[in-house]
Amino acid sequence: MKWHQKYSTLITEIISILFILLFVYAAVSKLINIERFKVQLSQSPLLTTYSNWVAWFVPLTELIIVIALLIPRYRLVGLYGCLGLMSAFSMYIIAILNFSDYIPCSCGGILDKMGWTEHLVFNIVFVVLAIVGIFLKTNMPSKRDKNIKQYIRT
Repeated sequence: MKWHQKYSTLITEIISILFILLFVYAAVSKLINIERFKVQLSQSPLLTTYSNWVAWFVPLTELIIVIALLIPRYRLVGLYGCLGLMSAFSMYIIAILNFSDYIPCSCGGILDKMGWTEHLVFNIVFVVLAIVGIFLKTNMPSKRDKNIKQYIRT
């Protein structure tokens, strides 16, 4: 058995679990303190107009992605969701760092203790994990592929 076949499922599941933990933690933290989250978003020079909408959209999106990651059939969709959301968060941080004099933090819990540079590095690590998960998941032989190969051999 090749290394890829042996470990790609395990690595993809570990990556999915990391995202599940991250997004559940982040979403619950935001939803528990939704009013605080709205205020912090309203202080953002980029999100002021959309703060009420974003305050609900982000945690609900995180939870939808978690559900997709929990269901093996939708895990690839969930990984693409992770890539999109973490990329968007990273671009937001880059924009805030480069174009804003005032840098509000709308993170919750442990992530609130990070500086913006550390937060950007953290996000980039998770972007890379999402890319690795997508690569491994798209290159895994599916049950359908195995059934077709068995059919061709007979």
